[in-house]
Amino acid sequence: MTQVLKEQDVAQNVQEILENAKQAAVRAGRDPKQVGVMAVTKTVDPVLVNAAIAQGIDLLGENKAQELCEKYDSYHKEGVEIHFIGHLQTNKVRQIVDKVCMIESVDSVRLAKEIEKQCAAINKTMDILVEVNIGREENKTGIFPEELLPLLDEISKMQHLKVRGLMTIPPVCEKKEKVSQYFSQMNQLFIDIKQKKYDNINMEILSMGMSGDYQTAIEHGSNIVRIGTSMFGQRNYKGAK
Repeated sequence: MTQVLKEQDVAQNVQEILENAKQAAVRAGRDPKQVGVMAVTKTVDPVLVNAAIAQGIDLLGENKAQELCEKYDSYHKEGVEIHFIGHLQTNKVRQIVDKVCMIESVDSVRLAKEIEKQCAAINKTMDILVEVNIGREENKTGIFPEELLPLLDEISKMQHLKVRGLMTIPPVCEKKEKVSQYFSQMNQLFIDIKQKKYDNINMEILSMGMSGDYQTAIEHGSNIVRIGTSMFGQRNYKGAK
């Protein structure tokens, strides 16, 4: 793990991020209380994660099953939700279903069936988000928009899964206008599905926006933004956000 910042640095960053998120919500005419700021904890020492929790962060995002299991007991978890946000292999599902309250990265019937199986074994209903590859990038996980409705139809039949919304990681864009287009497309998908009123599917959460674009995401309807680098400093893994 890379401990780049000190606890007081994290505390200051959290306060700045929370204020920025609040102002972005206000600009969009939204209630700031309806926007959750998630601390993305990949490679972050639990000491720094707990420093963020002490400043009001009550939502953690874990990317790796093994790392989650290793750090789980070190977190100050009272009043804190843990979501799994990374690519989840089916053989890792059993390790995490008792530790997280939501899996944000469901992108196949195969994965959904395994989560259903493992949750049934412990008599738990798992909240999930379906991950959409809105930029249609070959090197990213998530389903293409046209695959969304068929996948939702299959998941809606599973008794131990509850779809709460959508998640995306848009392409890296140099111009704000371009990333805004992707966020707008996701928001429209979110709204369209909500209007269809599927059984067992409630479009309540739109998870999009990271360190470089979270304020723009909030302005386009996101109600969970996933912040890593801006909170904890630059990490030493490829693709840190």
